[in-house]
Amino acid sequence: MAVQTVAGSTASSTPAVDLGPAAALSCRECGERFELGPLFACASCFGPLEVAYDLPTGSPEELRKRIEAGPDNIWRYAPLLPVPADVAEKPNINPGFTKLVKADNLARELGVTGGLYVKDDSGNPTHSFKDRVVAIAVEAARAFGFTTLSCSSTGNLAGAVGAAAARAGLRSCVFIPHDLEQGKVVMAAVYGGELVGIEGNYDDVNRFCSELIGDPLGEGWGFVNVNLRPYYGEGSKTLAYEICEQLGWRLPDQIVIPIASGSQLTKIDKGLQELIKLGLVEDKPYKIFGAQAEGCSPVSAAFKAGHEVVRPQKPNTIAKSLAIGNPADGPYVLDIARRTGGAVEDVTDEQVVDAIKLLARTEGIFGETAGGVTLGVTKKLIEAGVIDPTLTTVVVNTGDGLKTLDAVSATSQATATIKPSLEAFRAAGLGTA
Repeated sequence: MAVQTVAGSTASSTPAVDLGPAAALSCRECGERFELGPLFACASCFGPLEVAYDLPTGSPEELRKRIEAGPDNIWRYAPLLPVPADVAEKPNINPGFTKLVKADNLARELGVTGGLYVKDDSGNPTHSFKDRVVAIAVEAARAFGFTTLSCSSTGNLAGAVGAAAARAGLRSCVFIPHDLEQGKVVMAAVYGGELVGIEGNYDDVNRFCSELIGDPLGEGWGFVNVNLRPYYGEGSKTLAYEICEQLGWRLPDQIVIPIASGSQLTKIDKGLQELIKLGLVEDKPYKIFGAQAEGCSPVSAAFKAGHEVVRPQKPNTIAKSLAIGNPADGPYVLDIARRTGGAVEDVTDEQVVDAIKLLARTEGIFGETAGGVTLGVTKKLIEAGVIDPTLTTVVVNTGDGLKTLDAVSATSQATATIKPSLEAFRAAGLGTA
């Protein structure tokens, strides 16, 4: 199929760019292909666009060796990403290759015998997986000549954009709902860019950004999750790459992933499929499970009802990083969950808090509310017999609990306050458990 340009679009006047193996943009609905540029919707059917590649050919063993010899960050996978070959030499925040923790204590608590792992992305530069997607978007922004980096965000993305823009020498201006957790507000503001609170929820913020992108005020702006979205989304594939490499170049049997827009889940599946196609892992069945909070569970509701479309909801949950009531990739999440034999489930705010504390108590990992959602759903599905405890299971923790302290602060306080004496310590009955 011929690659087209879009008449009158920014991309039609964009010169040829170097984004490595990226060959074109392809519509996920009709398959129409377009030249690489700052586009996000198909001109033929308005379907979402994603990056199509000329992937490496040759020996899987040689490609594995090339990857393993690369840097300890996502740029080890540069041959599979829309980035120039010299990306590791450019100023970037260099996220990735975070720990895959073998969670034996948690496994015993949950009755998992087949191997339980936590992919802990709190170790990224701004302490969330969003550093991965933004790092890719920065390279696209450079290629297309943007001078300002922007986004609509539920918190983590705002911080990642602020940090990445500062490192790359770009201006940043990011937009968030006005009532985010204070930790995320501070982390987004500290990098020196403009941080704008919008009265409303994330869907209101996203609509505003879509208007701004078509206004002269937005000229020269790269919105990482709007006009750079096809490239941005590819950063989530690196979670799949790392998980399989860290498992010894093998697929997990089951993986549980939080759902906000749904992009992370769909791109992890894309990454797994690419590894199979390249012969880097043995092809075998795997199941993907999606996790939502009950107070914002449009995809879970659609899955349980057997629907193919997602009905928007007004978010009301402590898991604000997942509070997207109209998730763009919702229908694709449903397809993947059903195709792989997985499921989409939700948990209450109380179950989210319990799961945050369970992960901290058993494995010493303090996850944010999104991590509590994912582990809470994992626990619920194990108890319901949906997740098989005899199979290798990976749970994705996307961020650091220090960003969402309010969720657990009421139930996580000092055990006791005593005078500085042994007598007071003994009288309080401490140290004897």
